[in-house]
Amino acid sequence: MTQRLIVIGGDAGGMAAASQARRRRGRDDLEIVAFDRGHFTSYSACGIPYWISGVVPERDQLIARDPATFRDDFAIDVRLRTEVTGIDLERREVVAREVDGGRQVRERFDTLVYATGAVPVQPSWATGTAGIFGMQTLDDGAALREWLNGDPAPRRAVVVGGGYIGVEMAEAMIECGLSVTLVEQAEQPMSTVDPDMAALVVEAIRGLGVEVRTGTTVTGVEERDGRVSAVVTPDGPLPADVVVLGLGVRPNTALAEAAGLPLGPTGGIRVDRRMRVPGVSDVWAAGDCVETLHLVSGMPVHIPLGTHANKQGRVAGINIGGGYATFPGVIGTSVTKVCDLEVGRTGLRERDATAAGFEFVTVIVESTSRAGYYPGAQPMMVKLIAERPTGRLLGAQIVGRSEAAKRIDALAVALWNGMTVDDMTGLDLGYAPPFSPVWDPVLIAARKAVDTLAGSGR
Repeated sequence: MTQRLIVIGGDAGGMAAASQARRRRGRDDLEIVAFDRGHFTSYSACGIPYWISGVVPERDQLIARDPATFRDDFAIDVRLRTEVTGIDLERREVVAREVDGGRQVRERFDTLVYATGAVPVQPSWATGTAGIFGMQTLDDGAALREWLNGDPAPRRAVVVGGGYIGVEMAEAMIECGLSVTLVEQAEQPMSTVDPDMAALVVEAIRGLGVEVRTGTTVTGVEERDGRVSAVVTPDGPLPADVVVLGLGVRPNTALAEAAGLPLGPTGGIRVDRRMRVPGVSDVWAAGDCVETLHLVSGMPVHIPLGTHANKQGRVAGINIGGGYATFPGVIGTSVTKVCDLEVGRTGLRERDATAAGFEFVTVIVESTSRAGYYPGAQPMMVKLIAERPTGRLLGAQIVGRSEAAKRIDALAVALWNGMTVDDMTGLDLGYAPPFSPVWDPVLIAARKAVDTLAGSGR
């Protein structure tokens, strides 16, 4: 009898799982149906700010595989604009509703993949007024593009929240010709890095012409003719023709919770190393809706990134298809940019290391991206956090210009493999004047950390 796989979610995690399952099981052996409430499959949500700004000219450049490709090449029945509204584990059915027509259907499954992603954190004041946008899906990006191209065209933007999305969208709004105010409740944006490194990012944001308001909470909005006209703060209203939310995301687990699937302390779905949901048979989960293990702290974390979602979906699909694969966990590596300033991080921040119970030292070095005499050399700051007394690398951050951020990859590999800063001083990194000083900034930082641990760096 043909088995039936239902996938809830048509982006990275869900479609990676569906594709891998299909590669291992024939069309007569496994029927695959994928539901998504949006208009698109397998797209780059991380690329949305660059489409908004015009750096990426066409929306479809962000789409890796469209529904027709999945139908024709993978025999996956993709049903867009169809929202799954319930999961009945006893009857092994999902309940789905067509978004445009409202028709409701029930579909049986033998195996289920839950890959609903994440949803933007949305305060109560952000609903019911036109011109306020979360920025999580390609549909969100399309709605914002339509608003920016509307009549009257917006002139003033307020971005609420200063994480990766907030910072990237502030730059995109500047590129679109709007005046931009970035409002952050904390004392400075970019809480993904430590305050000393984030201060460099704030300087770059202001250099773009963005007004940065820190320590400020948005408590409401003002509207005119049903459209947003300002955001309300304790210091008075800030005029706005468009508001973009950059307050982060949370796992989209409402359906899972209602069905009785187990959630972890982060709010994400609990899964094992093979991406199975424990306690229920033949139910798997992947992507931004799950929590995973941080390999440095040993704690459960929710880190929504397309890289993780694709890997997790691949692991789930291989296992569903009869193979064997595991997802080991994450170390929190990420990069972004503000204009020409690049920001990278991996592992633990200082507050993470403290919360995990580590004793540690930190060092910061300033170096250059190339040999100082070579044209185009740019400064960069490298920060390392190392365990005391072992010297094991716990985390790293880099802020700089040309060729800075991708150096975080070398540090991520060192971290992944449990290297000490002493080990790192001997790394055989590439050198030529157009690419690095004779002592790469990574090596200089490692040497300083060794000295600090030995007590000679005071």
